[in-house]
Amino acid sequence: MKIRRYDMIVVGAGPAGLSAAIEAAKCGVKPIVFDENARPGGQLFKQIHKFFGSKEHKAKIRGFKIGEELLAEAEKYGVEVVLNATVVGLYPDKEITVKIGEEIKHFKGDSVLIATGASENMVNFKGWTLPGVIGAGAAQTMMNLHHILPGKRVLMLGSGNVGLVVSFQLMQAGCEVVALCDAAPRIGGYGVHAAKVARCGVPFYLSHTIIEAEGDEYVTGVTIGQVGPDWKIIPGTEKHFDVDTICLAVGLSPMSQLLDQAGCKMKDTKGGFVPDCDEEGQTSVPGLYAAGDVSGIEEASSAMIEGRISGITIAEYLGFAKTDEKESRIKELEAQLDTLRQGMFAPCNRGKKIEKTEEGIDISQSLLVNGFVGDDEIGRFPGVTKQRKIHPVMECTQNIPCNPCQDACKRGCITIGSNITSLPVVDNDHECIGCGMCVASCSGQAIFLVEEDVAPGYGEVTMPYEFMPLPEVGDKGIACGRDGKEVCECEVTKVRTAPVFDHTNLLTIKVPNDMLMKARFYRAKKEAVL
Repeated sequence: MKIRRYDMIVVGAGPAGLSAAIEAAKCGVKPIVFDENARPGGQLFKQIHKFFGSKEHKAKIRGFKIGEELLAEAEKYGVEVVLNATVVGLYPDKEITVKIGEEIKHFKGDSVLIATGASENMVNFKGWTLPGVIGAGAAQTMMNLHHILPGKRVLMLGSGNVGLVVSFQLMQAGCEVVALCDAAPRIGGYGVHAAKVARCGVPFYLSHTIIEAEGDEYVTGVTIGQVGPDWKIIPGTEKHFDVDTICLAVGLSPMSQLLDQAGCKMKDTKGGFVPDCDEEGQTSVPGLYAAGDVSGIEEASSAMIEGRISGITIAEYLGFAKTDEKESRIKELEAQLDTLRQGMFAPCNRGKKIEKTEEGIDISQSLLVNGFVGDDEIGRFPGVTKQRKIHPVMECTQNIPCNPCQDACKRGCITIGSNITSLPVVDNDHECIGCGMCVASCSGQAIFLVEEDVAPGYGEVTMPYEFMPLPEVGDKGIACGRDGKEVCECEVTKVRTAPVFDHTNLLTIKVPNDMLMKARFYRAKKEAVL
């Protein structure tokens, strides 16, 4: 039996696996990466939204662009990537068996990194096996990779970041999201993600879950109901929706089977069955490492940093890097990782109800339950100011690790400071010129430009807009509030696109002055039905 040997074998060509292979290859290691899919990059190529964080975390860059950058870097450093290759066995001596085509091939590594990621969870309810019940990740694959609509009318179950992001992307693709529900009493994902869904008119049903998917051969409808403190459906709270698709975003489970097979010490956690490994990814089996979601569910930004930490650790383990080089690099990477694990959504805060921001401001209760900040709440946040001249209004109301707006404003109008989770503040000592760079840079689409008295009694609101077709100057439409409901009629006065905006178009509408702090979304007027 022929066995090929490598310095480093990586299982999984997603963000963690590729990052680890690249980091090790920079030190002279010769890694090979196996992935069962037809293209590398993992989840990155499904992620068309802009990332959060800072420059070090690829902030304000869309996921698929980050994937392209990783692939180019892997090629530059000579990382060998084998696709359509399913690893079917991992053994204690760091030997693996891989199914490539119709053949089973054997490989042995001086080190092995497992970066197999996670799989989508499902929930059981009557009719859950009907065609039309799909995972949110599957919906993303259909839309963003294969350009196929998952359905026309969709109900989303799950209000974490995945459910919120995919709901928005479903609407971008042309689907109608009829509702977003979650058995939890509070929205689980970033408020800025929820807010951009809410202003599109999607209702949120918290403390609700699915009772039944309806249909004989495929989904034709769904019934949801409110759950009580005992998590049972409260009779009389049933609500019906005509849908052809039910999308589930109910969490992920680490795909750690290979590590268990190899004899690694495992632990059963709230986040799934994961290997017991140290901060550098080393498992209980010498030379066997884990990185990314397989060792605990986090964002792709964290997975890439974890991968690089494991990569430099493996390089030192194999003798390709000195200990002081490794420690210096890990110190740098851990500092980057630490910033992503701060704020309201830090691992230590999971499951907690946060009452106040780091600045001592009361959290918007409407945001947590309805998906949008109430008009009576929005003025309490430091990024929301009123001036007659053009200025940014930043409706960022939660402490999340993100600061691209500060870097985007070359005039110094926006400050966050050294703490990446601080709420943005408008600096009135610097004059805004209305360039719109802050609007386009905001990964949460939470920044608007507002100017009073552009015409007698009327002002303008400039907002991020990522739907097609683009409105045209002169179009008459409806301005919607944060809750997605009509607040007034409006007229499109400007539409700005530029390569530097990276497909976030800037749409300017004219509204009455008293609507400037309420108008947050644009809808075209529907043609009258004859």
